[in-house]
Amino acid sequence: MLQRPDPFNAQCPTRRVLDRIGDKWAVLILILLEKGTLRFNELRRRIENISQKMLSQTLKSLERDGLIGRRAFATVPVTVEYSLTPLGRTLAGTVQALTLWAEAHIGEVEAAQQRYDRGGMAA
Repeated sequence: MLQRPDPFNAQCPTRRVLDRIGDKWAVLILILLEKGTLRFNELRRRIENISQKMLSQTLKSLERDGLIGRRAFATVPVTVEYSLTPLGRTLAGTVQALTLWAEAHIGEVEAAQQRYDRGGMAA
């Protein structure tokens, strides 16, 4: 009998995928690539406070997971473009839904944070 995935188990492959897509840099990259293909430096300019090293690592991880594709062009210097794969597109809708939720409820979240910080209850 095939065992059901258990994301609460540290060795579960599902958990590793959730860790990847729960990473703030990965989410921001997926949001941008949902709008279309972008070059490395375009991504770096659009995502404030991401280092070149972190962007490179995150792109490699997303590519390894099959969520984005990388295309290099023989130019000097080399031009590299990134885009969502078909698998990445299936995730883009979920990421977009989370983004819309965050935008719609940011006021409530900030109010709860202020109440909490003042020593009041969050709810």
